[in-house]
Amino acid sequence: MLSGQMPILVLKEGTQREQGKNAQKNNIEAAKTIADAIRTTLGPKGMDKMLVDSIGDIIISNDGATILKEMDVDHPTAKMIVEVAKSQDSAVGDGTTSAVILSGELLKQAETLLEQGVHSTVITNGYRLAVNEAKKNMEQVALKATDDATLKKISITALSGKNTSLSSDFLSDLVVKAVNAVAENRDGKIVVDTANIKVDKKNGGGVNDTQFINGLVIDKEKVHSKMPSVVKNAKIALIDSALEIKKTEIEAKVQITDPSKIQDFLNQESDTFKTMVEKIKKSGANVLLCQKGIDDLAQHYLAKEGIYAVRRVKKSDMEKLAKATGAKMVTNLDDLTPDALGKAEKVEEKKISDDRMTFITGCANPKAVSILIRGGTDHVVSEIERSLNDAIRVVAITKEDGMYLPGGGAIEAELAMKIRAFANSVGGREQLAIEAFAKALEIIPRTLAENAGMDPINTLIQLKSEHEKGHFSYGIDIEKNGVGDMNKVGVFDPLRVKKHALESAVEVSTMILRIDDVIASKKSGGGEGGQPGMGGGMGGMGGMGGMPPY
Repeated sequence: MLSGQMPILVLKEGTQREQGKNAQKNNIEAAKTIADAIRTTLGPKGMDKMLVDSIGDIIISNDGATILKEMDVDHPTAKMIVEVAKSQDSAVGDGTTSAVILSGELLKQAETLLEQGVHSTVITNGYRLAVNEAKKNMEQVALKATDDATLKKISITALSGKNTSLSSDFLSDLVVKAVNAVAENRDGKIVVDTANIKVDKKNGGGVNDTQFINGLVIDKEKVHSKMPSVVKNAKIALIDSALEIKKTEIEAKVQITDPSKIQDFLNQESDTFKTMVEKIKKSGANVLLCQKGIDDLAQHYLAKEGIYAVRRVKKSDMEKLAKATGAKMVTNLDDLTPDALGKAEKVEEKKISDDRMTFITGCANPKAVSILIRGGTDHVVSEIERSLNDAIRVVAITKEDGMYLPGGGAIEAELAMKIRAFANSVGGREQLAIEAFAKALEIIPRTLAENAGMDPINTLIQLKSEHEKGHFSYGIDIEKNGVGDMNKVGVFDPLRVKKHALESAVEVSTMILRIDDVIASKKSGGGEGGQPGMGGGMGGMGGMGGMPPY
């Protein structure tokens, strides 16, 4: 600095900042901490986590996405790892734990290379080369899923390790039925919209009381006690307007000066509702499902005509009902014709636990169906719901793509071997990063073995030996406490789930490796100069999950 020159203050005094190797080290440490937190949940013998919030409510789960979503994470890099789980869950519905564990292990292997003086850009380039090679190899060894038996095994694999594992065979049958029911062929391609599978839950009964409904269950009861409880050969009207006298657009008063006119006014109101109900009856409908309200007087006339009616049905349920029954949604009762009605063999009100629900069953070719989950407690049914949603998504993906891979860590062991061979052909410093990538892949079979109480080193040696002999489908066989052929055991994973997990893990780990400076930013909306303490942008940064004070 020239003598007499004043120092230039770029960052506000007291701004928290981390630079260089220290920033990288802390970021890697935060990611590893998150990965280690959920590592014990992986696989059929994985453990559960109990999450307790500030008011004492608890969630018991071993679903990676659920655990990370509910965890109170403060460190900004740890939040990036949580985003990986969210992205994996929203894109493919399963493989969240694997994606997070892989992210943590890729960063752990990168840390060793950084200590040896390998630049982070070289590591990220090597990881990208490796993941592209891995994706090619996965597609080469992927198997075709052609029948329901394979889809069922994929569902059982997704449910294994969850609290549903004892009933996984029974639940998987329901999942495959539901996916097959809503699958559509569009331009020669199978498309499965899992939003058309309605999953409801009611505690009480056992897990094996869970049922698949070839139609829909609506969590609503009939509006009037005199209405029939069961309607056979149902003709269903879906109305998305209210059966009520509408209020005027502007504020208005009705003033009756002559007492004799009061009865005329009431009669006119009664006639309006009579006309509404006559239109419904004339269409041939014997079941009415209304998105909005139904006036008490209208309920009375509907009951007199023997029409089963439900009010305030959710819009999403109305859309599913249209797909399940073939009904058209009507806004104006004048448009309610016999052609607009849907059909079902039976509509009935049943008491489930303490609630009354409407079951619409026996639809001819429903494109929306229901699964009603039962279980002993709220915690049990909530975990079954999370598990079933995962299973539905993976079966739907396999149905669409028609491709799957052997599970149990088999594909990771095969890729590790292939990518080591690929590393030798690349050369240069990238070779070190590609070898580190191959080593990181082995964390999946290693963790599966550890969580099952097996010796991880001996198991990995056996697994490598089998893959070197060309047995690409050999993985961790939990039942035999060793290694076995996953194709024979029936442990399968969808190709898309594995590809997405690998891509997500590489994307987040390369992004974290390229960060060499962590600076506290201004609070959002804090204006120029920011707020005192500069805490907003990075969750306060002062408590960055074990980061040292500045």
